[in-house]
Amino acid sequence: MGMPENPKDGVTRYMEAGARSMAGRAAWRDRMRRCRFDTIAVHGIYSLQEALDFNQGSIIEPIYMSTSQGYRDADELEAALSYRVPTWCYSRIANPSMYYLEGTLALLEAYGFDGDASCTVTSSGMAAAMMATEALLCVDPQGRGKPINFVSSCRVYGGTFQLFNVRWPERGVECRWVRDPTDLDEWASKIDDDTRFVYGEFPSNPAQSCFDIRKVADLAHSRGTPLIVDATVATPALLRPLQHGADVVIQSVTKSLAASGFAIAGAVIARKDMVCKCASAEMCADFATWLKLWPQRDLGPNLSPMNCILALNDVRTLRTRMDKVSRATMDVARFLAGHPRIEQVDYLGLESHPLHELAGRYMWLADAEHDDAYRKPVNRYGHLMSFRLKDGPDAARRTFDAFQRIWRATDLGRVKSVATIPAISTHQQQGEEARRMADVPPNLIRLCVGCEHPADIIADLDQALAALDAPHSVQVPGAEYSSGGASSPIVGRR
Repeated sequence: MGMPENPKDGVTRYMEAGARSMAGRAAWRDRMRRCRFDTIAVHGIYSLQEALDFNQGSIIEPIYMSTSQGYRDADELEAALSYRVPTWCYSRIANPSMYYLEGTLALLEAYGFDGDASCTVTSSGMAAAMMATEALLCVDPQGRGKPINFVSSCRVYGGTFQLFNVRWPERGVECRWVRDPTDLDEWASKIDDDTRFVYGEFPSNPAQSCFDIRKVADLAHSRGTPLIVDATVATPALLRPLQHGADVVIQSVTKSLAASGFAIAGAVIARKDMVCKCASAEMCADFATWLKLWPQRDLGPNLSPMNCILALNDVRTLRTRMDKVSRATMDVARFLAGHPRIEQVDYLGLESHPLHELAGRYMWLADAEHDDAYRKPVNRYGHLMSFRLKDGPDAARRTFDAFQRIWRATDLGRVKSVATIPAISTHQQQGEEARRMADVPPNLIRLCVGCEHPADIIADLDQALAALDAPHSVQVPGAEYSSGGASSPIVGRR
């Protein structure tokens, strides 16, 4: 028998094979980047060659339910677990199904962007916000040990507000709220050399605020600080913040991207070579991949394979769906704007909205100029809107309780229309003072318009508002079934 092979030679052989594999996939990804938005959404990074080589020719990306990957020998194991070859190793870190979703979202967010981007998916939208911001708060490469801060618009989702206002300050980090996100001087006054990131939502949930992404990005970059934008409501079909200077995009994939409502998921999409003076060169070069391979590996907020594929399947029709629901929401907003019971309608698509012109600079339907239905760029403003009742919180509750087709739930982005009262649900924990700061009054109903015909949603709103003229004791349909759970008497009834 001869002498055993040098382990280093075996590792090198696997590294060379891995490099060839990655080169082939990179070439396919570059080809996909030249395709239109809809083609990317349908195909992502899954090629015919990959299907034939690895997946028995399966046309649709398969679900890899395995928890881990087996290896040929110790050399491949060593190369894989030191990240020197492409590997799935363990589904807490990576999985083929996860890879397909991440690659697709990265291409969609970078559509029309001169640079490149990468993505890591997480177990929820809040996990994405937590991982992206914690990573920037933890690093201190210069070892200064000085107090640090971050700057955020106060017009954010209630869970994000709690993360920023409670959880990060518990760790000694100062949160600096911008009360008016359209005021560039206020942003500038809050950002300093110890600011680790700047954060905003566009459009915001629920009050439809927005800000000038390009100008805020320039302010942040002038201090060596990255800009993070939560673009969940818009999706990349209507807004791609990386084009306008943002460094990181947060998506609650659960919402509009995964409109069927089957998947809980989040995503962090980051430009390559982002601006961040406090981060290492490796972090800045590829933030999303760094996040995936190191902090997320240890903290474990990654996405399950089943949720990856469920979300990916919904993404395939994203652009046409966001076009449809945007047009329907405009019809609904116009109806409510003319109703005598309504005090105010918050929808960026209405010309009467004070931020309509600003939103119109950024929110465009992808590829409308290449669509036979339009043949020119068109603005679209999404499916989320809010409206406020003239007669106060009680009128809001009574209208809400009278919905018959619109679902009462803390959800948005569904193919079905859903409404909630944020002051008593999504933003309840903020407290009254913080809700006033964020412009979330108790008479506000948040409505996310789905894919139904808008006339039917308008009819439901009309009858619900008419219920305000009925006796207060009017019976809400279905109210006798208090929980709606498995023990509810409605289960099994025809």
